[in-house]
Amino acid sequence: MRQFYNELTARDTEVVVLGPDSTDAFREYWARHDLPFVGLPDPSHTVLKLYGQQVNLFKLGRMPATVLVDKGGVVRLAHYGRSMGDVSSTEEVLAALDGLHDEPAQS
Repeated sequence: MRQFYNELTARDTEVVVLGPDSTDAFREYWARHDLPFVGLPDPSHTVLKLYGQQVNLFKLGRMPATVLVDKGGVVRLAHYGRSMGDVSSTEEVLAALDGLHDEPAQS
């Protein structure tokens, strides 16, 4: 995310990373890596479950997921990884965002 964060913000997009870690663990990780986007700890998995993120204990735990939600709260892209390396490509996310901006505004 860090590598193309500027491309995301140029498309009026905010990145929120959810994770199962505690607030203290998230704060420490964000400070250590100086991440430019929002990190939301979800140790009880409340939000992660709402978006359908899966857990596979045989594959190191929580599988990666990318969910693109528009300003109206509609999910526009959902990619649920089957392994830790199965993540959305930069091109896929940027294309989905560009598609949102190409849609006519609804009144």
